[in-house]
Amino acid sequence: MKDKEKILRYFAAGGEEAKDMAIRLLDLADSVDRGRPFAVGPFMAPFAAQVGQTVAAHMKTVAVKTWGGYHEAERIRVAFTSSDYDGPVDFKMTALKVTWDERYRLIGHRDVLGSLMGLGIERSVLGDILMQGAGCQIVADKDMAEWLIQNFVKVAMVPVHAEEISLEELTPPEKTAKEVRATVASLRLDAVGAAGFGISRNKMVQCVESQKTEVNWQTAKSASQAIKVGDIISIRGRGRIEIKEVTGMSRKGRTGLLINRYK
Repeated sequence: MKDKEKILRYFAAGGEEAKDMAIRLLDLADSVDRGRPFAVGPFMAPFAAQVGQTVAAHMKTVAVKTWGGYHEAERIRVAFTSSDYDGPVDFKMTALKVTWDERYRLIGHRDVLGSLMGLGIERSVLGDILMQGAGCQIVADKDMAEWLIQNFVKVAMVPVHAEEISLEELTPPEKTAKEVRATVASLRLDAVGAAGFGISRNKMVQCVESQKTEVNWQTAKSASQAIKVGDIISIRGRGRIEIKEVTGMSRKGRTGLLINRYK
């Protein structure tokens, strides 16, 4: 692929995570270009969709598809298909229903993910984890389902029970957003993030410098990073915001924004 180095340089500017993702997806696309009807990657962050689209746009012989088990899933698998292949694509994913005693309803996403990682598995075999009170649903690699059922038996010392369910049985929580209207001095990450999350600009800078902040699922480059409509900013432990609209300019030159804040 003649544009491989060009694509790698482009995504390398976004950091090591973006570069590693590009390398992995380029190799996957190359395998289809060499004759495979399709090839499916591991579970990745939502940014993988953009990387996959970029790779496919530079290769006339492949098309790209993404799926995370349900509509609007965050963690997805990217599949490249040969341009002359019109058959089905097996994304090899399933879902698990995990339940525990209702007395431990305060168990959260971090507890579940931490316990799963403690089993020694890779994050790349797991999709979204959907919390549901005294339980959760987990999208996972189908080949891992039986192993997880047998070995995922505790979360933070609390006994749990896991069983396989169909993807059609997944019940993602409804997204609830609080609408925030704000004015900012500039469309810098620290200014927009502070307004959207309702924190001080100094606190926002700290969140960026401690690498707790992501822009469009990539680690934020700097507090001065430019933000635009459609961008999604997330801070670990604080949720995320989405920049919906620039509403205009004030007489003092400040930019008005409409922001959705999600828990």
